[in-house]
Amino acid sequence: MNAQQAVNIVMIEDDEGHARLIEKNIRRAGISNPIHHFVDGTSGLRFLFDAPEGPARNGPALVLLDLNLPDMSGTDILAKIKGEGSPLKRAPVVVLTTTDDKVEIQRCYDLGCNVYITKPVNYENFAAAIRQLGLFLSVIQVPDLEEK
Repeated sequence: MNAQQAVNIVMIEDDEGHARLIEKNIRRAGISNPIHHFVDGTSGLRFLFDAPEGPARNGPALVLLDLNLPDMSGTDILAKIKGEGSPLKRAPVVVLTTTDDKVEIQRCYDLGCNVYITKPVNYENFAAAIRQLGLFLSVIQVPDLEEK
């Protein structure tokens, strides 16, 4: 990620084990950006859009989004982030989910997700996929958010 930008990583993931594994492997890839973890969509959206320190008010963000959340669908969150007039429309969104349904994958890309990763069921394969995500995150450029 661009070292000159204070890019907030916002992870919306209800599985604590997956969240720990994601963060651990992102750190192993040398990413030291702040990671804000939320276990439900409501608190994640509140931080993204309303918190004074959140991305909508305070600069660039990268969102790691699970689709299967306890309170709302990840696709609803994706639609809000990428929707018309959203200050976060340019924020990259990486969907990390167990759902490998082709219709759901297409829907996420249609809504504006940048990367869709299916979580492997096997622990070692999941860890390897997240390590690769960490390497990916270490080289991508995150755009500034839209002007208000």
